[in-house]
Amino acid sequence: MENYRTLGRSGLRVSPLCLGGMTFGNDWGWGADEKTSAQIIRNFMDAGGNFIDTASVYTNGHSEKIIGDVIGNSSSLRSKTVIGTKFSGNIFPGNPNGGGAGTNAIMASCEQSLRRLKTDYIDLLSIHQWDWDTPLEETMRTLNRLVESGKVRYLGVSYAPSWKIAQAQVLADWKNWTPFIGLQIEYSLLERTIESELVPMAQELGLGITPWSPLKGGMLSGKYIAGKEKTSGTRLGDTGRDLNIDDRTAKILAALGRIAESYHTSIAAVALAWVMHKPGVASTIIGIRNPDQLDANIAATRLTLQAGDISTLDELSPPPPTFVTNHLETARMFQHGGIEINGRKPAALPLVANMQAGKY
Repeated sequence: MENYRTLGRSGLRVSPLCLGGMTFGNDWGWGADEKTSAQIIRNFMDAGGNFIDTASVYTNGHSEKIIGDVIGNSSSLRSKTVIGTKFSGNIFPGNPNGGGAGTNAIMASCEQSLRRLKTDYIDLLSIHQWDWDTPLEETMRTLNRLVESGKVRYLGVSYAPSWKIAQAQVLADWKNWTPFIGLQIEYSLLERTIESELVPMAQELGLGITPWSPLKGGMLSGKYIAGKEKTSGTRLGDTGRDLNIDDRTAKILAALGRIAESYHTSIAAVALAWVMHKPGVASTIIGIRNPDQLDANIAATRLTLQAGDISTLDELSPPPPTFVTNHLETARMFQHGGIEINGRKPAALPLVANMQAGKY
């Protein structure tokens, strides 16, 4: 796993896998206890991982505390660990300023996270849920103040439309404020809708993508086979979600099984490797509840998928078309005139085709 990448347009080096902290603490009824969580963190770092992601709201703040008890109590571990946390969630019922992205909420959340993490700086602070009730200028100005104070090193964002993130990046550039370098979004073979807008936006504006739920909440872990569904003891079952293996999902799982067999590895490793191969992806977030799951996920870092296998999975899992993606080939037809440009040769407009055929 010691094949580090820079996160977005920055000098921050992160491991190809990021250890997600939403499973740290069983306060929500399905995570790992403190002892198991601490062991997972140590095993992850022993394997070369250096990037840990959490949020102020995860297990009501317990996740940050567990990370702080392991990392914050050791100066040697802290110096080589990239800790990312997120704000805007409210864990204080009845307090209207306990969440969101206003100045009061941001400053208070940052101080609380620093205390729980037992550190004097946060490597990557991200907006968790976008706050539509706070002016963007207030949010970006406050975040820039935190960076200038030294309490935060870099900024990221999650759960926001591409146009809003682009607006924030332009505002930061105009005001000489700190821009975002990380984009945390859901990405898997079963969730590819980000590819039409968010992925190209991130690549253009310098944000490294850190996908979450790359196994779609365990759906792509290899635990579930059509006709043999069993969710007891799994995250799907513990969180009360239904297991719905439709035809599309069944075909993807079958292909993953065949590819995994050819590489002598697991379905989960192939599904993870597919995400890690995608353009713009810097570090993929994994959710772990026991050390065995960690070992299975790390196997993906040793797997290099052949182009044909990636194409097979791409063809089985296309995202639903949007206006933009629907219009791409039409746009090229109008622009290219049937000429190949950058490896693409679209059909010519009927008028051009008829002229080439000598009909005019």
